[in-house]
Amino acid sequence: MAARHIAPDTPELRERWGNWSFDEATRAKADTAIKRYPEGRQKSAVMPLLDLAQRQVGAETNTQGWLPLPVMEYIASYLDMPVIRVLEVATFYTMYNLAPVGRFHVQVCGTTPCMLRGSDDLLAACKARGMKKGHVSDDGLWSFTEVECMGNCATAPMVQINDDNYEDLTAERLDAVLDALAAGEQPKTGTQEPGRHTSEPAGGPTSLKEMVDANHDYRSEW
Repeated sequence: MAARHIAPDTPELRERWGNWSFDEATRAKADTAIKRYPEGRQKSAVMPLLDLAQRQVGAETNTQGWLPLPVMEYIASYLDMPVIRVLEVATFYTMYNLAPVGRFHVQVCGTTPCMLRGSDDLLAACKARGMKKGHVSDDGLWSFTEVECMGNCATAPMVQINDDNYEDLTAERLDAVLDALAAGEQPKTGTQEPGRHTSEPAGGPTSLKEMVDANHDYRSEW
């Protein structure tokens, strides 16, 4: 999540976003999402439509994307629902950015497992690059947030950047990921521990070892 306050409703904001609408590709995705719900229940599609809107804004601004107030008003009109209901959803779920963000939104987990495994070092690495909570870096690349558990405790510490998770991080490994992103490259996602594939024990599997290289039927051994 980025800042949890809505960007001020200014004349400049209205001039930039007041006539915003879905492009053709996003509209098709939005209509598909709406069709998943029974007739008269189209308001239930507000969450996927907010996500689609945020992604289109991101593509238009070369950032991760955010939700200006006129964009949320457009979603309300599209779904024939009160604007306040859209705002209630957008302000409750932290996946929606309510203020401008950078090209890469760096979310560092600081919950206990990640903290015990070195997330303070990751926070320091972000700070060393000029990242500050609730601010976009001067070069427009980075937004930074410290977040609570994102479910990768077995591969802590971890960071989510836009849609990707990076796990088993050290300050040096995070620096390598950030350097690659800044250079326009796509670093390896998931665990950064050499030889580790997902969340198996760092020293290798301790059970079901025959499953490492091929499917193995254990039923005859039970």
